[in-house]
Amino acid sequence: MRYTAFGKNERQVIETGAKKALIVAIINQKGGVGKSTTAVNLSDALGELKKKVLLVDLDPQGNATSGLGVEKHAGMKCVYDGLINDANVKDLIIKNASKNVDVIPATINLAGAEVELMNEYARERRLAELLVPIENDYDYILVDCPPSLGQLTMNALTAAQRMLIPIQCEFYALEGLTKLLETEKIVKARMNPELESLGVVMTMYDKRTSLANQVVDEVKNFFGDKVFKTVIPRNVKLAEAPSFGQSIIKYDPSGKGATAYRELAKEVISRG
Repeated sequence: MRYTAFGKNERQVIETGAKKALIVAIINQKGGVGKSTTAVNLSDALGELKKKVLLVDLDPQGNATSGLGVEKHAGMKCVYDGLINDANVKDLIIKNASKNVDVIPATINLAGAEVELMNEYARERRLAELLVPIENDYDYILVDCPPSLGQLTMNALTAAQRMLIPIQCEFYALEGLTKLLETEKIVKARMNPELESLGVVMTMYDKRTSLANQVVDEVKNFFGDKVFKTVIPRNVKLAEAPSFGQSIIKYDPSGKGATAYRELAKEVISRG
């Protein structure tokens, strides 16, 4: 397997026998599509399947952080300190936020990172550099991206080997995705040749509406076999779980939402 290190002038790849984590950027430039919900619940579902997971919250809103019950407080170190202040990544990790799941949290400090990164050397590679020392400690590193194509998202795409795109089963579901796919091509060509699509997951699906079924068909026509077979339902329990600081796996373990994310985790493993 490959261990990646970054020198000042070039990316170096060193062959080692250690297994390297699969880094997955969970991304959609639109908000409200179930991105953080997917990051939290997929992490917990993978952990339940005995995979060692690190969830990196790269969204200044910090929803993935709070969604796993991590309480944010003044002076708390977060991913911002790694990206901007060169903090040691191991000092940022909150261990065992859930079973087999560690977290690098986000706080409000991250809101200024977009501007501050503009003045950093090799600014698109800061997250990749940060994660190098721990890549062999996990099976999966999931990165919850902000709803934009700014510097934070570019960092995620440069660090990741795979992209997972949640798409809401509502009108204009494909709106803006052309720009996202163009960005993927640019990153792959110029900065990260390893980047590939892991797949598209349909979220907030209501089988009772003809619109939801039309959107699923439209997305399948656009993405083909990249669409996961598992569809995440629109579900009250899924909406409630974050307010209790729990994943759906813990909040409603036998419900439809937990079942769906368990199935998605199995598909992710089979594709990864």
